This record gives sequence, C-alpha cells and structure tokens, in this order.
Amino acid sequence: MKRFGGKVLFLDRSDINTDEIIPARYLTEPSREALKPYLLEDIQLEGFSPAADLPGKGAIVTRANFGCGSSREHAAWALEVNGIELVVAESFARIFRQNMFNCGMLAVSLSPEIVDRLFAEIAGTETEVAVDLDAPKFIFSADGKTMLEIPFVLSRFERDLVEAGGWVNLADSRY
Repeated sequence: MKRFGGKVLFLDRSDINTDEIIPARYLTEPSREALKPYLLEDIQLEGFSPAADLPGKGAIVTRANFGCGSSREHAAWALEVNGIELVVAESFARIFRQNMFNCGMLAVSLSPEIVDRLFAEIAGTETEVAVDLDAPKFIFSADGKTMLEIPFVLSRFERDLVEAGGWVNLADSRY
C-alpha cells in the first residue's frame, strides 16, 4: 500500500479546476510521467510558483470544489507522478474525487471550519501530514511538533481502493 502524507502545499483558493491542475494542451503526452513538469502550471494564485513550491510536497490542503471542470483522469495522474497522493479539501468535484480513489490516492473532504483552522494555524509553516488509515485521522505537524490531529471518514469501498492501490488492482484481486 502507498504511504500517504508528507510536506503540505497549501492552496488557498476554491474552484481549482482540472485545466489548472494539468492544462489541456498536455493531454496528448504519451505517458503519465510526461505530465510531471506541467502540474499547476496555469494556476493563478498570488505568490505561488510551481517550480519553487511543488518539489518535495506529498499533500495538498485547499478549499472547496477542487478538481472541478472536465472529467479527465490526467489531473489525478499529474498529481501522482509529482508525489502528491493526498488532497484535503472542503469539497471535490465528484468525478475528480473518484479518479483519485481509482488511482489508489486519497481525496478527503473536511468541513470548512476545519480547513479554515488548518489555514489559520499552520499554513505558512513547514507543515507535514501523516495519515493513520486505521484510526482514520490526519496528524499535522510543524517544526517537528504535532499541531493538530483531525479525524476523517472513508467508506469501506474507498478504503479498499486505497489499500489495493486503485481500481484495477482491486478488480484484479476480486474478480
């Protein structure tokens, strides 16, 4: 099973769409790996630079309606090849969220109040998140100290997808 978490990239904006996650002009690339340099290339967010802010990140915390726009799997793939296996948001576009789980990745919704708290208390620090799937909870730490422990909910099927490494692996193991 994949290990989820790592350094957190905070994107303080709602409605980040799939064209901003991976611009449509790159959808003809021949492999997932070829998408890697273009992740979040077109996002308009003050102070954000993909080249400076993405390397080494393993998780994103953001606002509402992440992954809206088209239904392309490429958006999840571009995150995955960049080592981002976890997105925490207030809400997701339904198809994008399912694409994440189909790839064996985590897309977890938390209440706006909890996301506000994450931005208020730990955004702007060197924040890391660990995922305890057994609890299930997130453990956010900054400067080597645990700052917040946040419970979350996964359905049994979502957990099965994550544990199997995605839909293809789950289907292979069951059918």
